[in-house]
Amino acid sequence: MPHKEHFLNRQQLSESDSFILFYSSQILVRDEGILWSLEQLRDHLDDSADLILLQRDADTSVIAVSLQQNISVILQAEVKSLRSLLSDTDQEKFLLAGRASQLVDWYKSHKFCGTCGAQTVHHGNERTLVCKSCSLHFFPRISPCVIMLVTKGDKMLLAQSSRYKSNFYSCLAGFIEIGETPEQTVHREVEEEVNLYVKNVRYISSQSWPFPSQLMLGFLAEYDGGEIVPDLSEIADARWFDIDSLPNVPSEKISVAGKLIRTFIDEVKNK
Repeated sequence: MPHKEHFLNRQQLSESDSFILFYSSQILVRDEGILWSLEQLRDHLDDSADLILLQRDADTSVIAVSLQQNISVILQAEVKSLRSLLSDTDQEKFLLAGRASQLVDWYKSHKFCGTCGAQTVHHGNERTLVCKSCSLHFFPRISPCVIMLVTKGDKMLLAQSSRYKSNFYSCLAGFIEIGETPEQTVHREVEEEVNLYVKNVRYISSQSWPFPSQLMLGFLAEYDGGEIVPDLSEIADARWFDIDSLPNVPSEKISVAGKLIRTFIDEVKNK
């Protein structure tokens, strides 16, 4: 198999390969496992399945498979949302599944050129799709976002989303708009979502986040004025929490939000 080949066919598969299966943007899971062997799939992969190389080591490859038919019953598997894996699997597997999901969605949404409508083809040496009619290249896209923990003395601002019904509280977040720096987005999003002003915006960490295809840039920001008034279209509830009486928050093992919270707690305790 060529070293730079990103789109595979059945003849290029080997017994040592592992596969992550998707059907209708959901992942096939059995006994909490997301990786399948060629032996398990040999009789069930037809030529309509899209095979996208995720990573290659010396002796094995991990391949994302976009299925056109639901074979979950045949494989005795569950069809689960990617988000459900946040609590069901370890970080390494979640990140691998997230990357696979993003590539599958990109490939499905760029099979035809957005300018002329012609069918795209695989580039061959790069992970890109090409329109031979107008020579446009379609690379996988990511959307840059900021996620920020607003702090006030020894307290932190946590919010509950109005979009996802859960008992979790987390940091504020938002997409970076054209012409903005990440720091400018932090100021704008905090004001828009909870009517607060911040200062001393400080970058902490980043994370790939596959919902749907984002790069999260994590910041701490200090309170600089205003009273909490949530934008109810985005925020169901927002309030200040003491580090010793936190609600349910994201785990630092799987989420940059959890890492921001842990970073602030450690800083307060180490004063």
